[in-house]
This record gives sequence, structure tokens and C-alpha cells, in this order.
Amino acid sequence: MARNKLIANRLREVLLNGYWIANTNYKKQLLGITWKQATQQIEDLNTIAALTYHINYYLDGILKVFDKGILQIKDKYSFDLPPINSENDWKKLVSEFLANSEKFANHIERMRDENLDQVFVDEKYGTYLRNIEAVIEHSYYHLGQISLLIKLVSARG
Repeated sequence: MARNKLIANRLREVLLNGYWIANTNYKKQLLGITWKQATQQIEDLNTIAALTYHINYYLDGILKVFDKGILQIKDKYSFDLPPINSENDWKKLVSEFLANSEKFANHIERMRDENLDQVFVDEKYGTYLRNIEAVIEHSYYHLGQISLLIKLVSARG
């Protein structure tokens, strides 16, 4: 199987439909909770909504690089979650996240193999492959946090 297809499958594994590595995925976790659970603050930890926004921020930003070749995102803004005041607000965030997840995986699946080894925007950022793999690893890291937060929120009732 070509690298692009393997990488797209890995993205879908963590974001949309996989169970092999973490026995869950973002879609399963996020669709199973309410906006109150997603925004419940546990001590000084990030909320589930904030982590969802954070991963979506990077997906959206890198999708814009794929489309326009311009990197406009900045780490310092990656947790600037707009207020979530209703179930509709939460569903909108989750819907955007899932749509971006699918777009991201689809884009990788269509990418030519040689493009994976090209410089991503600037040499200091490495290659497209390095950045895509970072998205996968970063996503698993925060999926673990989200899974634990859901257990804590559920235990509190």
C-alpha cells in the first residue's frame, strides 16, 4: 500500500473510526458526551471542548496550507476556544472537527508520494510527512487526555 493511503488510514484510525491503537477514536468519544460534559472544568486541566478545539485548530490550519500554501496558525492561539454555551455550540464544534478530520485524511490520501518528502512551508518545519505524523502523534496524546477527562466527568455525575 502506498504511503499516502497508509498515513490517511492512520489519521482515520485516531480521528474517525479506529480502535486498534487506543481502542477508541475522537468521533466515538466526542459524539458520546453532552456540551455540559465537554465544558466541565476539572481542576486546572483543559476541558474536553478546549482539547477538541485545539486539535481542530491544527487540522484547519494545515488544511489551509494544503490549499493555499500559507501557514497562518500560531501555537499561542490554539486554545482560544470560543464560548460553548449550548448543545448547538458543542455540536457545531464537533461537526467542524469531524469534517476537517475527513478533509485532512482525504487530502493525504490524494497526495502524491513525492509530495510527502517536500518541505512544509519552510525548512525549519521539516517535510509534509513530518508534519502529518506530528498531527497523528499529537492527536493520540490528546485523545488519551480526552478519554481520561470523560471518565472523570462521568464519575462526577
